[in-house]
Formats: sequence, C-alpha cells, structure tokens
Amino acid sequence: MSEESDLERTEPATPKRIEKAREDGQVARSQELTTFAVLMAAAVGLWFLGADLLGKLSSIMVGGMQMEPEMAFDTNLMLIRLNQLAFEGLWALWPILLLLIIVAFFAPMLLSGWLFSGKALLPDFKRLNPVQGFTRVFSMRGLIELVKAIAKSLIIGGVGILVMWHNKDTVLGLVTLPIDLGIRHMSELLGFSFLFIVSAMMLIVAIDVPFQIWEHAKKLRMTKEQIRKETKESEGDPQIKARIRNLQREAARRRMMAEIPKADVVVTNPTHYAVALRYQGESMHAPKVVAKGVHLLAARIRELAEENRVPILEAPPLARALYHHAELDTEIPETLYTAVAEVLAYVFQLRRFRENGGTMPQPLGDVPIPDGLDQAT
Repeated sequence: MSEESDLERTEPATPKRIEKAREDGQVARSQELTTFAVLMAAAVGLWFLGADLLGKLSSIMVGGMQMEPEMAFDTNLMLIRLNQLAFEGLWALWPILLLLIIVAFFAPMLLSGWLFSGKALLPDFKRLNPVQGFTRVFSMRGLIELVKAIAKSLIIGGVGILVMWHNKDTVLGLVTLPIDLGIRHMSELLGFSFLFIVSAMMLIVAIDVPFQIWEHAKKLRMTKEQIRKETKESEGDPQIKARIRNLQREAARRRMMAEIPKADVVVTNPTHYAVALRYQGESMHAPKVVAKGVHLLAARIRELAEENRVPILEAPPLARALYHHAELDTEIPETLYTAVAEVLAYVFQLRRFRENGGTMPQPLGDVPIPDGLDQAT
C-alpha cells in the first residue's frame, strides 16, 4: 500500500470489514502476550512443582548411573533400561508440560477471542516474493520489531543480572547443604528467579498489546470511497431503492383507490383532506380507514366517491383527526368512536331513505371530537 493510499484511509473500519478480516484470520495478536503467559505459567509451575520435579529427576539420574553386571553383556537390557528412564522422566514432567500446553492454546484468545480460519492455513505465494520480504524487513514494522527485541534483551538481561547478583551468596551456599535440602532450596531459588525475570516482561506486554490493537485498526482503516461502496452494496443503489419505493407507493395507491367504491362514507375538509371509511359489523370491531389523502389525492378520492355514489360528508375537524391519527387499512382510534358513529348513523339513515323512501334524515351538524385531535402529532 502506497503512502498516498495510507493517507486516504482515514475512516475506521466498518463492522462488515472487521468481520471479513476476522474470517480471513486477520485479528489483533500480541506474540509478547502469548510468550509472557507461557513463561509465567512455567514460572508458577516451577514455583509450586519444582521441588518435586527436581527430586524425581535426581532419582532418575541416580538410577541411570547404576548398572547391573548383566547389562554390560546384553545391550537389549540397556535399551530397556533407557526406555524406562525416559518414561519416568516424561511422567515427572507431564504436570508442567500439560500446564504449558493449555496456556499456549488459550493465551492467544486473551486479545481477540476464539478464532479458527481455514483461509489463514492456505498457502500465500506472495510471501515467497523476495522483494516484498526485503521490504518487510526494512519497513517501519521491521524497525519496531528490532526496537522491541533490543528492549526485551536489555530489560530481561538486566533483571536477570540483578537477580543473579542478589542471590550469588545463596547459590554459593547450596554446595554446603545436604543433597535433599540443597535440591529443595535450589528449586525454590529457580522458581523465584524465573518468576521475577518473567515478571519484567509485563512492561513489554503493557506496551505491545495496545500497539497491536492500534496497528490492527490502522491496517483495516478504509477510504471514504470504500465505505460508500460498501454501503451501496449492503443497502443497494439509492436510485434503485428510490425507484422501488416509488413503485411500492404507486401500487399501494392503486390498491387504496380500488377500495374507495366499497367505502361507506368519505369524510372531507372539504377540499384539503379526504378520508374514506368502511364498516362491516360482522367482521370488524370498529370502522376502518380504507383510503386517505390531501390536496390532489384528496380530490381524486372525492371524484371516485362521486363516480361510485359513495356518500361524501363535510366534517373538517373529523377529517383532519382521521387523517393524522388513523393509519391506512387499520381501525380508527377509540377516541374517535363516538364522532364516527354519528357519521355512520347518518349515512345508514341516508342509505335507507334512498332505497326505501320515507322521511329524509336531518342534515348532520358539527361533529364534535376531543380537543387537539385535529392537529398533527
């Protein structure tokens, strides 16, 4: 990646980019953290199990120095004895080895969690390119790794020298102790010294872990064009989405217009709002809004209502309240039950008069509605 493109990558990685990198096995890893965890586990193991381990190993060594006369004339017996001693050595070491295996397996998960990616196991022939290898060695990362290696050598070497200098008299005094007591003291000294030296790596880990997280985030950074492209791929082309929304609105409008001839009444403002209502007592708990609109759409609703002989009632407050507070193809809110019931009662009376004659119903006056419902929320 060129320096110019690095400067262009100024945006944090998107969740999709991070997930894709994780699938490819690209996560923040700190080799220093893994090394520290394994060495610390070894130090703790030596601290608690060192005396028992050294005792078993010394017994194995003593047994290996002993030889029965018949072994001098039969090499098969010597091989059997060697196998026996090797098995005893492994049996003495297995608690520490098992601890190290477990820690080495779980330590890399401390930073980025569990991850298994088959893509990371695939061969990458680009890594065999000597030019790229030379570039990596003399890159900024190569310089940082060199500085880290020098810092580790200085810190661990310096702490090791201090520990040895502090315990020089104790080490020299071990030769004066009985063998059993000397082994126990030597195991404690080894465990303490190893634990103290490994603890010095905490400074390196405390610097390396944030650096690895920052470097991984920097490596995944994206340009604004990449983010726009990803958004376009994820959510679709805005122009196509707008076209789809227009088609969906047009289809919904056609369905709405097809319901107007089935309406029982159209409540108007009279010119700005129009809401068509339908009520079937057998299948509905309350009247339902089958069409609504403002301005030109309201005019079209009124035209269709007139063409299909659907009663049109002027009730401006009720029309505004229904438009603002009742959703299309849903039942009206309970707060408007009383007002709509008055309208439907008048419409049904008018329908009976037209069909059967009789007394003409009195014109419906103002339809009262609760305060504030004729305003948009």
